[in-house]
Amino acid sequence: MSSGHKTVTGFCTVLLGLVLALVGLVVHWPVWAWAVATLVFAALALALPRLTTPAVDPLAHEFTAEPDRPTDPPERREHTVTDVVLPSAAEDYDFRFSATVRWWPQDLPKDSPPFSSVGVAVSAVLERARAVTESWQPERASLAQHRLVGELAVMLPDPAGRLLAMAENVTLGLAEADAVRLRKLATVRKDEVLWSHERRYERDRREYLGKDVLRDAGSAVVWWLAKNDDQIHKAVDDLGVLAQLSAAANDKDVPDRYAHLVPHRRTPETEDRPGGDPGHNGHHGMPHPCEPFTVNGSATPEPVNAFERLLATMDVPTGHEDSGVLARALHEGAAQVGREQATEAIRQRFDPGAAREPEPPDAHAEGGWADAPEV
Repeated sequence: MSSGHKTVTGFCTVLLGLVLALVGLVVHWPVWAWAVATLVFAALALALPRLTTPAVDPLAHEFTAEPDRPTDPPERREHTVTDVVLPSAAEDYDFRFSATVRWWPQDLPKDSPPFSSVGVAVSAVLERARAVTESWQPERASLAQHRLVGELAVMLPDPAGRLLAMAENVTLGLAEADAVRLRKLATVRKDEVLWSHERRYERDRREYLGKDVLRDAGSAVVWWLAKNDDQIHKAVDDLGVLAQLSAAANDKDVPDRYAHLVPHRRTPETEDRPGGDPGHNGHHGMPHPCEPFTVNGSATPEPVNAFERLLATMDVPTGHEDSGVLARALHEGAAQVGREQATEAIRQRFDPGAAREPEPPDAHAEGGWADAPEV
């Protein structure tokens, strides 16, 4: 009898004795009744342990000769695969696959051949993963990984129906070298597309300008008026410039009806003429150096502007007396080579003594630099 059974038996015996004593006191039993109750209580106290003791199992382990056999360890039904190469939609660019494969065995016929659960489960999972990755481009590895996680999260049977398999902790990526190459290729493709668009845009502009805007002088004038519809007089003044521009765009000569409007136009006749164009002082179709150039109807003395730029380079103020000395020296030097007309405008503008009666040319030749004003 175990200690638990002994405790319960003693507790029941005491409780029964208290009940009998309480009943006898309340009912006022006679002496002979107390004697009978005592005998009954003693009989019950002796019989109660036997009644509460469980029956002995003859096959219990303490009665067997063999010791207890150890419990078999539970079968491990998961396996981790790492860096398995799976194909992608691009040739020579493979994914790297890692996951934890789990499986659950199925009921098989008694005559089924034995097999490795690990190999069958891993093979089934890799085949399912391969069917997914071979349709994805390598640069979409992160998106393909999420697609693969959902595909392998369901327990599905292998092709032979021997077990159910799934995968967890799925990761999918590319080798670092392949990732670098793909980034470079993507940059090159983007640059190529951008360059192609820029080239097409430039070609369209050239065709628009050459074949439409500058097709002839009339088209150029219409285009200019469309851009500046409030400057009609300016368009009339620039007819020669537009005719010359359209002729140059088409690699042709300026039409004769616009030839007289072209500014400073040089012709073969004036270039081949020994003395040049008499109307242009023998300077081959160009205006005389001392004559002002005409730009949009306003006269600008080009020799004076050039001399002013020279004075600015030499840090000589325009109104300084040194400017008159330099102008006089330039005029006298030009007279020595027969080019005094080219510097006459400069002398008139900067030499204070130019207002006096000019001396004969031989005086310049004889005097030279002696007539220059003192500084």
